[in-house]
Amino acid sequence: MAKHRRTPAPSPTRLRLAMATATAAALTGGFFVTTAGSATAATPEVAKSDADFNGDGVADNAVAAPFASVSGHAEAGQISVLYGGGKRVTLSQNSTGVPGSAETGDHFGVSSAYGDFDGDGFDDLVVGAAGEDVGTDKDGGTAAVLWGSANGLTGGKTVADPRPSKHDRFGEFLEAADLNGDGHDDLAVGTPNSTTVDVVRGGFTRTGGNGGAYTVTAPALGSAQGGGINNLHSGDINGDGVEDLLVNGFEPLDSETDDYSYNANFYLPGSASGVTASGAVKLPAGIITDVGDVDSDGKGDIVFGVAWDNSSGVPGSQLGGAALIAHGTANGPDVSGVQTIDQDTSGVPGSGETGDSFGNELDLGDINGDGHLDLVVGVPGEDLDGVKNAGAITVLYGAADGSGITGTGSKSFHQNTPGVPNSNEAEDVFGAEVHVDDLNGDGRGDVTVGAPGENGSNGAVYALNSGADATLSSPGGIYTSTLGISPSGTPLLGVDMAD
Repeated sequence: MAKHRRTPAPSPTRLRLAMATATAAALTGGFFVTTAGSATAATPEVAKSDADFNGDGVADNAVAAPFASVSGHAEAGQISVLYGGGKRVTLSQNSTGVPGSAETGDHFGVSSAYGDFDGDGFDDLVVGAAGEDVGTDKDGGTAAVLWGSANGLTGGKTVADPRPSKHDRFGEFLEAADLNGDGHDDLAVGTPNSTTVDVVRGGFTRTGGNGGAYTVTAPALGSAQGGGINNLHSGDINGDGVEDLLVNGFEPLDSETDDYSYNANFYLPGSASGVTASGAVKLPAGIITDVGDVDSDGKGDIVFGVAWDNSSGVPGSQLGGAALIAHGTANGPDVSGVQTIDQDTSGVPGSGETGDSFGNELDLGDINGDGHLDLVVGVPGEDLDGVKNAGAITVLYGAADGSGITGTGSKSFHQNTPGVPNSNEAEDVFGAEVHVDDLNGDGRGDVTVGAPGENGSNGAVYALNSGADATLSSPGGIYTSTLGISPSGTPLLGVDMAD
C-alpha cells in the first residue's frame, strides 16, 4: 500500500495567512512565518526586556511586512521600526547599510529577534530573509544583524550560515538568548526542513565575527519523515540563571504512514557549555509563544497557544482554541499540571466556537501595572456581529496575590471597542499578532496588535496605550501608507513583530 502524508497543522502565521485571504494563503506555498521573537537575558520575574535600539530608555518595536514589494520585486519584504519617541523607519535590503539587495521572494522580515549582540549597550535587530538565494543555492536564506546606536539602527552585517549545505531557508526562525550564561546574547536559528538548531555564540563584532557555532537537535522530531522546526523561544525555566531553549516542530506518529503529531514541543536546558538535549523534556502540543514568571516563584513559565479545533488532530485542543501554561520548576517545566484557559473558562468573555483561534498568538506583560504579569491572547478568527474573522484580543490578568493568570476580570477588545481605531471588517484578523511593551514609560504594558488582513491584506498595526482605568486606546492605526510600504500584492503588515 502506498504511503500517504497528512498535511501538518499550520504554524500560527500560516493559520492567520489563510484567514486573511485565500490568495495570501496560496502565496505561502509551504512558507512559514513565525512570531518567534526574542529577549535579551532577563530575570524570570518579567516576561522580557523591552527592545531599545537607540538607548533612550523608551521601548521600540519592529513590525514586519515580509510579503511587501520593493522596487518592483514581489515579496521582497520590509520591516518597519517603530521607535518609542514616535519616529518610524522602514527598512528593506535596498536600504543603506542593510546587507544584500531586495529580490523577488526574499521575504526579508519573515522572522526577527533582538538582543545586544555586540555588547555596546544598544539592542540590535537580527532579521531573516529566508527566501534569499545564496549563490546557486535557491532559497538558501540569510539573516542580518542591524546594529543599534544612539541614532537607532544603523548599518548591519550578514550572519554566516554555519552549515549552508545542510538546510534551506536559513533565517526562517530566529531566537536571541544567553544560552550559556556568559552575559552575551547567542542567536539560535531553525529551519522548516531540518530538526537541528544552529546556535551562533555571542561575541558578535561589526566585522562579522562571533563566538563560534554549534548545533543541537530536539529529540524525535523526525527529520527522516520530513519533520522540521516550526518555532523557537527561550527563557529561564528552571531558575538557574541560564536561559533555556524551547523548540516547536513536528514528529512522526507512524513510520508506515508518515502521519505526524502536530506541534511536538521540547524543552532543551541551557548550561555553561550551551544548550543541550541532555535533560530534554517533551512538552504539550501547541505553539510556544512566550515565557515569564506568572506565579512569582522565580522560575519562567511557558505559555502555549493551541489555536485549532479538534478536527486538526491536535491532542487535547479546545474547540475554539486555548492558552496553556506549563509552570517552571528547578527540574524544568512541569508537564503534569498544565493550566488551560479558553473562552469557556469562567470570567473569559465570549464562548469557544470553531475557528475562533483563541491562542493563535500570545504575549506576556504587566498591562495594569500591579507588578504581576498579565497575558494578552489573540483571537483572530473571532466572528463579531456576523462579521467573519474580524478578530479580537483578550487580556487575562494575573491574580492580585501573584499566584498566576486567571480568567477573573478579563477583557475583550476589538475594532468596534471605544478607543480602538477603525472598525470590525471581514478578514481583518485583528489579533493575529500581539506584542506587549511599555511604550510611554508609565509602568503599564501597552499592547501592539497586528491585523495583517486589514485593507485587502495590506495589513495594519494598532499601538494601544494601556490606561489606568484598564482601557486600551490609540488615536489611530499604522498602515502601509503610513510607513511607505507598497500596497502591491499582499504585504501583510503586522503579521510578525520582534518580541
